[in-house]
Amino acid sequence: MTVNDLPIVAFFQRVLDPLIIMGTLYFTSVLYGEPFTGYSLVLMVLAFFISSSVYQQVDPYRMWRSGRILAYSRDIFMGWIVTAIILVFLGNASGLAYHYETSVVLSWFFATPFALLFSHLAARKVSVDPAKASEVRSVLIVGANDVGAKFARTIDRYPNLFLSVRGFFDDRGVERMAGELNYPVLGKMDDVAAYVRENNIKMIFISQPISAQPRIRKLLDDLQDTTASVYFLPDIYVFDLMQARFDNVGGMPVVAICETPFTGFNSWLKRASDFILATIILILLTPIMLVIALAVLASSPGPVIFRQRRYGLYGEQIIVYKFRSMKVTEDGAKVVQAKVNDSRLTRIGAFLRRTSLDELPQFINVLQGTMSIVGPRPHAVAHNEQYRKLIKGYMLRHKAKPGITGWAQVNGLRGETETLDKMEARIRYDLDYLRNWSLWLDLWIILRTVKVVLARQNAH
Repeated sequence: MTVNDLPIVAFFQRVLDPLIIMGTLYFTSVLYGEPFTGYSLVLMVLAFFISSSVYQQVDPYRMWRSGRILAYSRDIFMGWIVTAIILVFLGNASGLAYHYETSVVLSWFFATPFALLFSHLAARKVSVDPAKASEVRSVLIVGANDVGAKFARTIDRYPNLFLSVRGFFDDRGVERMAGELNYPVLGKMDDVAAYVRENNIKMIFISQPISAQPRIRKLLDDLQDTTASVYFLPDIYVFDLMQARFDNVGGMPVVAICETPFTGFNSWLKRASDFILATIILILLTPIMLVIALAVLASSPGPVIFRQRRYGLYGEQIIVYKFRSMKVTEDGAKVVQAKVNDSRLTRIGAFLRRTSLDELPQFINVLQGTMSIVGPRPHAVAHNEQYRKLIKGYMLRHKAKPGITGWAQVNGLRGETETLDKMEARIRYDLDYLRNWSLWLDLWIILRTVKVVLARQNAH
């Protein structure tokens, strides 16, 4: 069940939001006495498509369902800020910006998120009491198992879905049913159709394994004598999923169970933000990098840049750049992690590692597209081969480009992982990042990284 099943929310997503965005531009133009020209229409169309894509990714409506108004308001404003930034970039790049009055555009940028938020909150006010809403739909769940119980709890958490669970039907004994059902078991599967007819049930969700196919087929035959809508609850949700979603290949429906978050628009957004930030950082830090290079060259014999093989996206080997901080350049079958007071460190190398300045050349990796600014930190190939045999799900961290900083590093897992427990904790954070990625999480990690580096936590 998605937010699109809620009629009022679907109406906002598909119709009213674009009209508010475009209408605000029109009235702003009228307010300033500016003529509404063909260029204004072009801006309307661009705003429509860009905002639709951005809000689809930001998805503020997930906060609508959970009732988190402050987070909902934040997502409305942040989504519009991203839209405005993209419009400004396109306008300057194409020359269209010169055809618009600056005061009109700025006022439109300012007024639009308030117009969106006001209309959304007004609609929420109208629909705040699901019990009084005419679109409340009665629900039966066929299968008193873990998936069915979880689905019932999900409905309870999101009252604005306007669904009301009546109970469960299951052929199994009580001892084999899920522990916390919260709703009564109303009968066996053979009783479903009669109950639906007598109580005018609107929706039925079937949570049964594939082995129950004959019973499911009979149930579907019985339900043809009713007007209830029937849905299946796939039992894939008992697994530990990563970026699960429904998709299609050549028109055939498929279910993604373990997927990278960086597909489609997300991939473009991630790459664009990496490229822009890495370019700015390299321009600003080039003088510092030249000084570091001279210091490394003078501190001990050897190359300025240390190149080491790491696993990148999808486990493909890449070359990662760092300022050399040791007297050795290990890249073989055995690589020893740096330790506190490591004798292999050069004089300048110890300082570079404490301040993370040795990582600066990796922004070149980011421009090349082999790394990202934020992502799971790349480990030496030797360490990958060691830990993939010891930690379940270890290689899933390679469903994203490795990062200069990461979710694990800003949560106290920066530096040496001298025990298996520490590496397992790092992997848990890496996989959590992949499950919950957003552009805002990346920005938060970058800000946290600055704090961690200044505090010099776990750096050696």
